[in-house]
Amino acid sequence: MTPEELLNSQVEEFNKGNIIFLMTLYEKDACFASEPGKVVKDLQNIRQTLQGFINMGVKLEARVRRVLQTSNLAILITEWSINGTAPDGKPINLTGRGTVVLRQRSDGTWFMVIENPWGTDSSTCL
Repeated sequence: MTPEELLNSQVEEFNKGNIIFLMTLYEKDACFASEPGKVVKDLQNIRQTLQGFINMGVKLEARVRRVLQTSNLAILITEWSINGTAPDGKPINLTGRGTVVLRQRSDGTWFMVIENPWGTDSSTCL
């Protein structure tokens, strides 16, 4: 799977609500910017964040704008949108330009190490 294919499978499985599959895409020490200024670490917190979005019934669209790759590391520059309806009936329309850092294992499999959907509007993983 290429870095672009990883993103495509993430979108497809997110929209199916397949949290089990989504969690297989992350390294065990990954971090995720769950909202601007808030970074969650460890797989359980990432899972809770993603499950919260899935539970709202929103649909994710995303595309890769650019891939920079060297050796076993890649960074994806993405554009994404999440659309749906909140429990109170208000529309949910989020968009962003994000970055995803991937690491390739010796078997050729790519995993997300850092996912920052908010681009430069979010804190870094410390």
